Amino acid sequence: MKNILVLCTGNSCRSQMAEGYLRLYADGQANIYSAGVETHGVNPRAIKVMAEDEVDISAHTSNNIDEYVNIPFDYIITVCDNAKERCPYFPSSAERTHYNFPDPAKATGCEEEIMDEFRKVREMIKIFSAEFISKHL
Repeated sequence: MKNILVLCTGNSCRSQMAEGYLRLYADGQANIYSAGVETHGVNPRAIKVMAEDEVDISAHTSNNIDEYVNIPFDYIITVCDNAKERCPYFPSSAERTHYNFPDPAKATGCEEEIMDEFRKVREMIKIFSAEFISKHL
């Protein structure tokens, strides 16, 4: 079984959403992990916006990349430039993929405007995740 790691800065939004969709599309054919170079906790808006698409990430935890140093990953997906720059320090021979998704946690405005940004990023991650699984599994 393939091991896939999604890596972001704080493991709170983008990597959590990607983990949710990759799990959905892999349908038990891969072990999916997400981590951050830091841990910020799972963003409640990420949980809410994923629930709108019937993907439950409410039990996810925010994990540090150091927790996974002994797992032989086949793929490492970085979902932000900061993680990509810091990821080379993670020892792995995994195939690396990078896509710099906008950070919805940085959205400003009223609650609906912020949630709209979360939805926009969610849809980008959903498409990316479906294509990734289709190509690699």
